[in-house]
Amino acid sequence: MTLVRAEPLKTILTTLLERAGTELERAGVCAEHLVLANLKGHDSHGVGMAPSYVRWIAAGKLFPNARPQVIHDKGAVMVVDGQFGLGAPVAKETIELAIARAKQTGVACVALRNSCHIGRIGTYGEQCADAGLVSMHYVNVVGAGPAVAPYGGREPRMLTNPYCCTVPRPDGDHIVLDFATSAIAIGKLRVAHMKGEPAPHGVLIDAAGFPTTDTNAFFTPGAGAYLLPFGQHKGGGLQVLCELLGGALAGQWTMQPGSDRHYGAAVNNMLSIVIDPDAFGGREIYEAEAGAMIDYVRGTPPSLGIDRTRVPGDPEREVQARRLADGVPIDDGTWRDILRAAESVGFTEAEVMALV
Repeated sequence: MTLVRAEPLKTILTTLLERAGTELERAGVCAEHLVLANLKGHDSHGVGMAPSYVRWIAAGKLFPNARPQVIHDKGAVMVVDGQFGLGAPVAKETIELAIARAKQTGVACVALRNSCHIGRIGTYGEQCADAGLVSMHYVNVVGAGPAVAPYGGREPRMLTNPYCCTVPRPDGDHIVLDFATSAIAIGKLRVAHMKGEPAPHGVLIDAAGFPTTDTNAFFTPGAGAYLLPFGQHKGGGLQVLCELLGGALAGQWTMQPGSDRHYGAAVNNMLSIVIDPDAFGGREIYEAEAGAMIDYVRGTPPSLGIDRTRVPGDPEREVQARRLADGVPIDDGTWRDILRAAESVGFTEAEVMALV
């Protein structure tokens, strides 16, 4: 395990992406996004993704300096094409458009299509919340074969299809609900695999449909281990809706076999609905009622073995405080992958370690 402070880690990733061909400003935005995911405790969507980005750039699948383009604009509805650009800056710039439009019209419904991996969706929800806006985000994942079985099935039909909803709070402690509709994110399986650890019970099935904890079987082509949706039929239902709303409606690209399922890089399509509470004519009343309800929930006596009752967003804030103080832990496998990616673009291990 390697502990790296957040700022040096951002510098390492910025340099890595810049040497892979990314403009400095866009490399910095992406590095900040990835490190923030680690700071929030979501290592699956953090710095461990950077080597994949470098490989996709080298393969000509990810165009790191592509800008999002508005291809349809109908007032409160916009469609934006990410042009297979670097996901974090593409999605950030798209959400900036959505925020500006929501403040004009009261609500904005913005489709982002054809962006390479956009990372932790909660970051974009927080971006809206920082602007005082409510947001919902439905995302599908394409560009590779399916790896998540639908509820009741034992063959894969989708990928992890995240959903996010955020509610702003005046003190900045926003309510941030952000999760993969699979039992866990593939990135979390990757972290376990890198550490040589088994998968949690109840998240994987083998080719015969029996439960398994073998991450090797999941990451070995043809082995036939697949993820399940979270929460049985409930997560399975939301999984399908993310495919239909984020994919068919927003991206016009789903996992069904008539689409290009083997693009060679992770591609996200996202439907974002952004709402200005001021459009409802009573932000002060809304804030007071929401605040009282949150206090009411947090005031619930905790169950046995739980230190306190939390609302969505609290765990991430707690982890962020610890990791800002102590450094970001990176498992040995992920660190080796980062060093290999760095070497591939002429960023030597000695240069990396000097920054650490």
